[in-house]
Amino acid sequence: MKYNYHVTYFLVSVPEICKLPDGKIGMEVAFVGYSNSGKSSVINALTYQKKLTKVSKTPGCTKLINLFEVKPGIRLIDFPGYGYAKGINIRKNYWHDVVCEYLKKRENLKGLILIMDIRHPIKDLDQKMVESAISMKVPVFTLLSKSDKISRNILKVTTQKMIQDMNIKFATCIQVAPFSAVKKHGIELLKITLNHWLKH
Repeated sequence: MKYNYHVTYFLVSVPEICKLPDGKIGMEVAFVGYSNSGKSSVINALTYQKKLTKVSKTPGCTKLINLFEVKPGIRLIDFPGYGYAKGINIRKNYWHDVVCEYLKKRENLKGLILIMDIRHPIKDLDQKMVESAISMKVPVFTLLSKSDKISRNILKVTTQKMIQDMNIKFATCIQVAPFSAVKKHGIELLKITLNHWLKH
C-alpha cells in the first residue's frame, strides 16, 4: 500500500491519551522526540506542507497531542517534545511518560518514529523510549534530523556509529537513517517505512 502523504490534514488536538479516538479503529504511527529535535519539521517535510505543524524555536511550547489523517482511519500522531519543563508543575519527563503509557494501550499503533538531533543523539529519555517500544513489540525507526547542519564526513561517521550503538544497546536491529527537512533528504525512506507499517 502506498499513501499520498501530501494530502495529510489536521484532525484534532487532545490534551491526554484518554481523549484520543478509539484505539481499535484504523491504524496510526506516532512521532516522538525531545523538544527541538526537529519533529515538526519532519512531519512538514513528509507531507510537503510548511505549516501543517507549528515549528517553534522555543522548547516546551506544544502541550497538546496533535492528530493528522493521511486518509480516513490512517493517522499520524504528533506528541509534544519531552525533556523540557516549561512551567512550575510540569516534569521534564512528563510527555515521555505519556508516550510510554500510550505504547501500552494503543492496539492500532503500527510503529514509532523517534526523532533525534544528529548532533545530540540517543539521550537518556530516547534510550528509555526505545526500551519501552521494544518491550511492547512496537517497531522503531530512528531519524537523525538536522543532518544538513554537519559535514558529509561527520554525517557518515555519526550515522554508522549510531547504528552500531543502537544494535548493541538494544540487542536488536533498530532502523536508523539521517534526515534533513531543509534538503529533503530521507523523506522517501520515511515514506517506505510508513507504507510498510500501514499496509495491514
